[in-house]
Amino acid sequence: MNDFWSGVGVDLHLEPDSGDGRRAGLERALRDAVRDGRLAPGTRLPATRRLTAELGISRGTAKAAYDQLVAEGYLTARQGSGTRVAELPSVRDEQPNVPARARVPRFDLRPGSPDVGTFPAAAWLRALRRAIATAPSLAYDYGDPRGRIELRTALSGSLGRARGVIAPPERIVITSGYVQGLALLTRVLDGGEIAMEDPGLPFHREVVRHNGGTVVPVPVDARGARPERLGDSRAVVVTPAHQYPTGVTLHPERRRALTDWARARGGLIVEDDYDGEFRYDRQPVGALQGMAPGQVVYLGTASKTLGPALRLGWMVLPPHLVDAVADAKLHSDHHTESIGQLALAELIDSHAYDRHVRACRLRYRRRRDQLLDQLGTQRGVRGIAAGLHALVEVDDEAEVLARAQAEGLAVGCLGEHWHAPGDGRPQGLVVGYGTPRERVYPEALEVLGKVLRGAGGQGPRCAGRVGPSEGPSQDP
Repeated sequence: MNDFWSGVGVDLHLEPDSGDGRRAGLERALRDAVRDGRLAPGTRLPATRRLTAELGISRGTAKAAYDQLVAEGYLTARQGSGTRVAELPSVRDEQPNVPARARVPRFDLRPGSPDVGTFPAAAWLRALRRAIATAPSLAYDYGDPRGRIELRTALSGSLGRARGVIAPPERIVITSGYVQGLALLTRVLDGGEIAMEDPGLPFHREVVRHNGGTVVPVPVDARGARPERLGDSRAVVVTPAHQYPTGVTLHPERRRALTDWARARGGLIVEDDYDGEFRYDRQPVGALQGMAPGQVVYLGTASKTLGPALRLGWMVLPPHLVDAVADAKLHSDHHTESIGQLALAELIDSHAYDRHVRACRLRYRRRRDQLLDQLGTQRGVRGIAAGLHALVEVDDEAEVLARAQAEGLAVGCLGEHWHAPGDGRPQGLVVGYGTPRERVYPEALEVLGKVLRGAGGQGPRCAGRVGPSEGPSQDP
């Protein structure tokens, strides 16, 4: 028995019912395992002599069961490659009335994701090898809920240099991304009113509500969020570098007013710096946190610079929140996985991360310029000085979205970002230019131009201004 388990190559958990005979019971058990997916297509089954040793049946019985299921199409058998599970028709093929999954669009210009095809695989692999080669053995054990000190130290220098963030390592907590950071803060604040930009990302509002907070809208205009509308909120979540989805940058006067509100009221500013690295026509606007490190929680991630799959983010906290957030992190998932943290720290320390960000900035600027070339110089194109998306204002959002769907084009829409629907609100498309592959991007832009021109040949028109006419260097 021990020899069987050490050499079989695959664990085959079967409990044949021999009530109708051993062969029939084995056939039924294997058939059910294939049907319900426990045995995936392509799985190589044990040789009959090993199966007989495990199940206590004759080799002839095992071979007969295999032959029957080969005949029925559940298994395949080839000389030299053994017996394997066959590819079966999908459930949808067998049940044509089951609704089909949504079609994948021909062209995807939805916002929210970077070009993951630019992930620096070779640099990451080198960083991973160096990190593993030098990591202490304790790196593979349970760790500090705040995260590995190597990454916190690397981020301390990087954020200070590139974003103007005051970030001592002891005030940094590593997370699995922005969503976890927002959830942890909401729990630490124990609910209460949390102001969030209007318009803003609906899912982030859901995260706050799911974790016990009450969301109140704070309007956004051409200068960003309006601090005078914060009311009795305990905290406010803002995207100062490049507001999502309008694309405006928080005006310097608003920055001062926001930090003054936080100091006077004991309020907390949550800064979502989701794409602060990507500014195309001048140096990036520094993080708000540098103006008031005792009142601002800075949240950043590797999702837009490297890729969402890494699940690595960071919080830079005021001193009075560090212990509470670390405790909430401990009781959430104990700590973020360590090996990726070590690799990212190595990537930052070797300056490979900076080189990658600079290369991406050039790539995305070219894409931004291609978008503007296609759409022309209409005043209805906003948010173009930074980030991975632009806002294109239109008169009738529903009509344009219907034309886009007919052309196989997926884009975001401004309407889904308001806290509450209402007549008279500006309408527009939120166009992301990070996702498409290089070879299909020009065609995607041509389709977008066609959709916006519509039957009447008109380009995008301004139905009500969300932000100023934003040329390459007009952002405050």
